[in-house]
Amino acid sequence: MIDEQQLEEKLQRVSFATLGHFLESGFVSHVIRSQLTDVKVIGRARTLKVVNADAFAVNHALVDLKEGDVLVIEMQGDHQHACVGTVTSCAASAKGARAIIVDGVVTDILELRAAGLPIFARGTSLLTTKLRSDPASAQNVEIRCGGVSVMPGDWVLGDDNGLLITSAQALEAVIDIALASDAAEPALLERMKNGEPVEQVLRLLT
Repeated sequence: MIDEQQLEEKLQRVSFATLGHFLESGFVSHVIRSQLTDVKVIGRARTLKVVNADAFAVNHALVDLKEGDVLVIEMQGDHQHACVGTVTSCAASAKGARAIIVDGVVTDILELRAAGLPIFARGTSLLTTKLRSDPASAQNVEIRCGGVSVMPGDWVLGDDNGLLITSAQALEAVIDIALASDAAEPALLERMKNGEPVEQVLRLLT
């Protein structure tokens, strides 16, 4: 078993798309995409379920964030009310969060891009959450995000290509073979660029 620090060091080096060769579950729907460019996120999920456009629930979650967290928000199918904007991004950064992911929409997109905290969402909206509280909202519970079940503490991996949210155990099982695959790729590319027949190079992969 790899400890958390060792696993994170390996995750820093691996191509997340390579993990897609060896895993099948945990991949968040492509409709939830990075709202910034040139991002790479590695962190642990802090989950939040927002009910009835409850802005207070988001504020409470921001206060409770720990350094290294990725705030993952389920909006219960509400894809109209934006729960993330300039203030949310600034507060999350101040708490040391590494990203915010929302199965819904965000606002203040220009300001979010200028701030630089990675944000993943379905899109943008002018309609926002309201300054009210709903007792059905909850932190640190199992949620759904883009078709994936997310538990508090799951690893969150994200870049411009998409998102993977899964357990440490799932990553430990494939991280070394994924790194080996990444290490082998430059030589394969070089052989094809140097004129070796493609069918000969690709046949060696089977």
